[in-house]
Amino acid sequence: MKTAVIVFPGSNCDRDAQVALRQTTGVEPVMIWHKDGTIPEDTDLVMVPGGFSYGDYLRCGAIAGNSPVISQLNAHAERGGYVLGVCNGFQILCETGLLPGALIRNAGLEFVCKPQALKVDNANTPFTSAYAGDTEISIPIAHHDGNYVADEDTLNALEDEGRVVFRYVGNPNGASRDIAGIVSENGRVLGMMPHPERAIGGHEGGTDGIGMFESLVAAI
Repeated sequence: MKTAVIVFPGSNCDRDAQVALRQTTGVEPVMIWHKDGTIPEDTDLVMVPGGFSYGDYLRCGAIAGNSPVISQLNAHAERGGYVLGVCNGFQILCETGLLPGALIRNAGLEFVCKPQALKVDNANTPFTSAYAGDTEISIPIAHHDGNYVADEDTLNALEDEGRVVFRYVGNPNGASRDIAGIVSENGRVLGMMPHPERAIGGHEGGTDGIGMFESLVAAI
């Protein structure tokens, strides 16, 4: 299983992603600088990590969404590759159009950072097969702009197509319909605000994130 992590100026979870992928796949991921790096065509999974790309100027993920590497990310997704966007990565995926909707300021206008209970709403995806459906897990969150919004038609489509993968238990940011993570129409692109790479059994104190990476290994 070959993986890669895209690094933007302001990324601060790229090393967490690197450690999680190395630990769970047994293979060192390729670290790709957004401006002059290349995503190898035989890459199975590309991870777009959390952080504050370009200092969150203009709009979270907006500048990164126009980075030179994005055309390669789009090509990777179009040929059936897997993509995992976490926190700022989720914001970037929405900015690129790989996922619908947008992430805006938390309803309380405060940064939230804590372990967060989630419900696995769909365990029949390449990212969640290691979890039992409707089970509750704990994954850390750390964001100021994690309030997921979309128009009603988009929200209804996500619900009808089973593309809502994670929901908050006790909504911390005002996200529409408690949405914490969604997948693309083909099920191969996942965006989520919580950080599974920070819950793999190291110093973080939790292990509920391992299931996501185990699911991907099994799928790939």
